[in-house]
Amino acid sequence: MSETQAARAAHIARTETLYASFKEGMKTIFGAILIALLLRSFGYEPFNIPSESMLPRLRVGDYLFVSKWPYGYSRYSLPLGLPLFDGRLLAGEPQRGEVVVFKTPADNRTDFIKRVIGLPGDLIQMKGGVLHINGAPVKKERAGDLLAPVTPNSDCLGSFARPSFRAVAENGQPVCRYPRFRETLPDGSSYYVIDQVSGSSGDDTGVYVVPQGHYFMMGDNRDDSADSRFSVAQDGIGFVPYENLIGRASLMFFSTDGSAELVKPWTWFSAIRWDRLGRTFGA
Repeated sequence: MSETQAARAAHIARTETLYASFKEGMKTIFGAILIALLLRSFGYEPFNIPSESMLPRLRVGDYLFVSKWPYGYSRYSLPLGLPLFDGRLLAGEPQRGEVVVFKTPADNRTDFIKRVIGLPGDLIQMKGGVLHINGAPVKKERAGDLLAPVTPNSDCLGSFARPSFRAVAENGQPVCRYPRFRETLPDGSSYYVIDQVSGSSGDDTGVYVVPQGHYFMMGDNRDDSADSRFSVAQDGIGFVPYENLIGRASLMFFSTDGSAELVKPWTWFSAIRWDRLGRTFGA
């Protein structure tokens, strides 16, 4: 074999080796993407909290996993909401008090997170800021105020909040002091809610009859939540169709107060709210 032929053979061998490596690399990448899509579609999907509508349970900057399988799978379980089938597969029913992520009926695209309050057939009403289910008032007790540190992600200036909610903790740290209450549902499960303003637009309502195949959702921050008390025309969400449910809030895996700066690496760690990591969700 001449020197030219040997060089050509070596070049072909290197090219084949590189091509084989490229093929293996692409298989690995494709496999990883496929696994991630399957996990996101049928297992867990990450979700971040963009508003204070679920205070005190959730804060802006919280990141959590949503379990897909408890309610089964609809088109909204799939990436981009691809309309590959109608209804739900392996359907499961949400329970009153569970924290749920769903696509808002306003556009069937935007993710919302609220608490399930009304089941199909229920009668829901607010009277003087007290929740009523099927004609009976839900137990509401005053609890200690929520003291949330003032941070870039929590400045006490929500759409209904007032500057008077700004306070100073015993350690001198500026905080948001919100009136907090505990609600106890008919089945005995309970959770905290925030009631900032007496007599707000959602404190006294008519009776809502939850249609079959729909749910009545409310935010725990009762005066700062666009929820089922308000129709889509009122910038709310109305009743939420069963098909729109994505999954149940499961585990908080990250939380940041928003103070991190790209050019200051030490703030990447100080901004993490370590005490919130690993929290799970009951009612």
